[in-house]
Amino acid sequence: MNTLGRLWYVLWPPLLIVVVLIALWQLAVVLLDIPEFLLPAPLEIAQAIARDPNRLFAAAGRTAIATIAGFACSATLGVLFGSALSLIPLARRGVYPLTLLLQMVPLVAIAPMLVVWFGYGKPSVIAAACIVSIFPVVAGTLDGLQSVDPGLRELFRIYGAGRIRTWWLLGFPASLPSIFTGLRIAAGLSVIGAIVGEFVGAFGGDRAPLGAVITSALRQNHTDVVFAAIVLAAMLGFLLFGIVNFIGWVTLRRWHASAQ
Repeated sequence: MNTLGRLWYVLWPPLLIVVVLIALWQLAVVLLDIPEFLLPAPLEIAQAIARDPNRLFAAAGRTAIATIAGFACSATLGVLFGSALSLIPLARRGVYPLTLLLQMVPLVAIAPMLVVWFGYGKPSVIAAACIVSIFPVVAGTLDGLQSVDPGLRELFRIYGAGRIRTWWLLGFPASLPSIFTGLRIAAGLSVIGAIVGEFVGAFGGDRAPLGAVITSALRQNHTDVVFAAIVLAAMLGFLLFGIVNFIGWVTLRRWHASAQ
């Protein structure tokens, strides 16, 4: 099966489900006569996007920039931090349990402090996206490195390879499946973190990202615009997840014959 055939084989089942769900959603709104302010129909959401595409797509672009920056930050720091914890047993036992705080503390609770520390605008939003999405990368990296075959580690030690060289030539390649699992989870979480960060720390007006558009539309009771922004945020999350998934497939195909 060629690449396009494989891609279509993967995509058509979820696309079919999405089309069916949208049709059922539209039908339910019409038959049950649900008010627009409670649940707009898919056609009304599409019309909201068509009425002001420049504003909504520009907002999506601003959110995308912050999301990608936050995801890149969490990916880089997560792999480095997870690798450091693997190389230093004392740090792993003492520090790793504390990283669970990144998942336990609600982002909404600390988002105002991010504004105090980083100011309004992209810095605080990027920080929010990074904080929310870094733990899966750390956990995936550490689990992958801890699962490396001890016999191979011993072989590297016999041949005089140090910790860093063993990590680069053995641990890192062998842990790539776990790392990419963490990155896939982080891709979706980074969008959530960016949107929540924008609720608190983003500028409004002409520079408003999706999070600010959602809060503004809620205050004005424009539920269709709220759902339109949510749809664009979801599309951004799917796109980032797809990119990470594709990069992972290409990388694992090269490094791991079993992934072919």
